[in-house]
Parts: sequence; C-alpha cells; structure tokens
Amino acid sequence: MATNGQLSLERTIPDLTALPRPLFARAESLNAGSWTPPHRHDWVQFSYAISGVLGVHTAEGSFFAPPQWGIWIPADLEHQVVTSMRAEMRSLYVRREDCQWADGRCRVLEVTPLARELIKSFCQLPVEYPQGDSAEARLVSVLLDQLANLPEVGFSLPLPRHQRLLELCNELIENPELHVTLQDWAGRLGTSDKTLMRLFQRETGLSFRGWRQRMRLLSSLNVLESGESVTNAALACGYDSTSAFIAAFRGLFGFTPGELFRQ
Repeated sequence: MATNGQLSLERTIPDLTALPRPLFARAESLNAGSWTPPHRHDWVQFSYAISGVLGVHTAEGSFFAPPQWGIWIPADLEHQVVTSMRAEMRSLYVRREDCQWADGRCRVLEVTPLARELIKSFCQLPVEYPQGDSAEARLVSVLLDQLANLPEVGFSLPLPRHQRLLELCNELIENPELHVTLQDWAGRLGTSDKTLMRLFQRETGLSFRGWRQRMRLLSSLNVLESGESVTNAALACGYDSTSAFIAAFRGLFGFTPGELFRQ
C-alpha cells in the first residue's frame, strides 16, 4: 500500500498463537502512513494514541481515536489499523475469557486519567509477569476493572453495505470538502430524494446530513493534530464558517478543537 511514491509502511502483526498472560502490552512509535493488512485474532485488542490519531477500519465502518481516546476491537473481528500521521500507540491484548463483560462491538472509549496511568504502569511489566497473589496480578485486575467501565464516545463512521451507496460514501471520505447534495446523489443513483433518504438511514443509522457532518469532523482530526489552524481545518473538511465548524466539533466531541488537543 504505497502512497505518493513513498515506500510501503506496512506494520508487522505480532506472531502470537495465544497470549502468555490475561493481558499483553505492545508499545509502538508509528510513522505517518503506517498500516496493517486486514486481520483478526483470538483476543480483544484495545489501542489508544498518546499522540496522533488512530483509525480502525472494519466492514461495519471506521472508528477514530484522537489522543487519549482508544478503540476497543472485539476478538475475531477482521480489522485494519491505520495512521495518516506519526503516532505513539499503546495496545493491550486481552484474553476473551478475562473480559466476558464486553459485547461484540467495535467502539471508541475515553481513556480516563486512572486508566492511562494503569496502562503506563502495566507496559513496564515483563511479558510473563508474576501471577497469583502478586502486586502485578492485582494491577492487572484493577486495570481490567477500569477498562470495563470506560465511557463510550461516538467517534465512528458507519458505512453502508449497498455497493453503489458505499462507492459514493468513499468518494466523500476521500474528498470531504466536496459540496455534494442529496439531490446530486439521487440523480447519480437514478432514484428519488426520499428513497435515497430512507436507504441512507436504513444502511447507516444516520441521515445523509448527519453522516456527512460526522465524516467531515472526523476527517478534521488529522488536520488539527498536524498543527494546522482551526480555520484551515474547517476549510479542508468542507466548512465555510469557522464558528459553525467549532460548534459542530463541540457537539460531536464535547470539546472545542483547542480543548480536545490540549488534553
């Protein structure tokens, strides 16, 4: 997957057939454009970025985690992890029998200050840390309890299964600044506005307007993380008004762009 003439930055997937302990940690410094091929494994994965923005793509949609948020990936779910810019990633692999409280959804979770410090401490332990009534095993137990209660946030972009609709969605994802109306899409699909509205709602669970707004706001994360101004980020993702962009951003993420990245 080479882009812009650059060498492929495919990441190596750990060659594990089973986890040596209930919890396994992996710390990585990722270059811009790093990616994994689609893959799945027999354990749960929870990855979050200390810096940079992580993206996880599945058949159901795409999930994005700005700094200090993480993506929960269920066992056996085929997924691909990408970073469009440099990122510091921390991943936890969890045996499925040790997190039976989790449902089978891929989702984005807020990493609380306590969970962040527990993950930091756990990443310093040896792979085969002591078990039984040990300080290390107790730390793992507390960390698993914290993971079970991390609040979920809506940083996901559902994708339709309808092939023609999916093609149009991917076109907008590649060019978020495009001002394509629902009427334009209906004409290209040879259907009516109302039929397309119902199809979009059924396939994604969102209205066309709501889906496009979420897509644009999620696309702005990498622009902002790269150091661009809020105005440039707004223009790059299709907003003509900086104030409208900030208001929509706060509505989805709960913070203004400045507040989010200061965290």
